[in-house]
Amino acid sequence: MDNQDILERIKALVEEEHGLREGSTQSGGTGGPDILRLQQVEEQLDQCWDLLRQRRAKKDYGENPDEAEVRPVSEVEGYQS
Repeated sequence: MDNQDILERIKALVEEEHGLREGSTQSGGTGGPDILRLQQVEEQLDQCWDLLRQRRAKKDYGENPDEAEVRPVSEVEGYQS
């Protein structure tokens, strides 16, 4: 997966996230499965952004960006802002 593939995945996830958010506000915010899917989409987005940052950092430091790996949700979600 190269940077363009990751960016396309991010775009697709953002579109899904927006759709889920719009759907939950239109249905009064009571859509249980939508809330679970929204959480999954947000976690996947965080993983994609992390992977993209890893790839860019490796490239900047003369390393092979293809060696970057998707980190577990528990690790990515534990980052401080």
